[in-house]
Amino acid sequence: MNLRDLVYGLYARRVEGRLDHSAVPKHIGVIMDGNRRWAKASGSTTVHGHQAGAEKISEFLGWCSETDVEVVTLWLLSTDNFDRPADELGPLLGIIESVVRTLASDGRWRVHHVGTPDILPTQLRGAIKEAEESTAHVDGITVNVAVGYGGRQEIADAVRSMLLDHAERGTSMEALAEVVDTDMIGRHLYTSDQPDPDLVIRTSGEQRLSGFMLWQTAHSEYYFCEVFWPAFRKVDFLRALRDYAARHRRYGS
Repeated sequence: MNLRDLVYGLYARRVEGRLDHSAVPKHIGVIMDGNRRWAKASGSTTVHGHQAGAEKISEFLGWCSETDVEVVTLWLLSTDNFDRPADELGPLLGIIESVVRTLASDGRWRVHHVGTPDILPTQLRGAIKEAEESTAHVDGITVNVAVGYGGRQEIADAVRSMLLDHAERGTSMEALAEVVDTDMIGRHLYTSDQPDPDLVIRTSGEQRLSGFMLWQTAHSEYYFCEVFWPAFRKVDFLRALRDYAARHRRYGS
């Protein structure tokens, strides 16, 4: 161990020791940004950057398991990402499939898909379904894998689901218009049975949501971190928790 690693370890323990564990977020959303820029800065390939980002996930979830976090949402692939060149998208889809299978085989996480399954390749869609089914009994952190996810698409899907549900019941449009409210729409979201994110972390220095959980993050706290996702460290995670604990959430009041 070199001096830099020793100092880092001491500082991380110091930050952890000062955390208010009674104020840990129950649901953390993560926009894992910066894989390609990390690869470029390292003189490596884009595929290697995505692979390095994938390998960070297990480490991150391990940190979460040391706290009282109950739900983690990982944005792995947006609907917009399907516009990327085939020589990048193909390997990326394979990496994501491997991530999903690894999460399921770990035994500690309950895997839940958030996104539009119909736009996913058959093999990836099957891997996600298998992961959900094989981990449904797990009493651990729920890990939402946001694959083929877009915030606007989720809201559109929720409204469509609500309309179809009431059409099956024979509810008229006039009657539905009288009773529809945010709670009714919320029950049809991908995360309908989960708490909304308390904290959203975005790496790489970008300070925008890019459509991440637009409905659920209305009252979330945000933490923007300069480091690229593959280089995200435990001390960065602890700083995010410390920053969250220091805030006074007002929920619009």
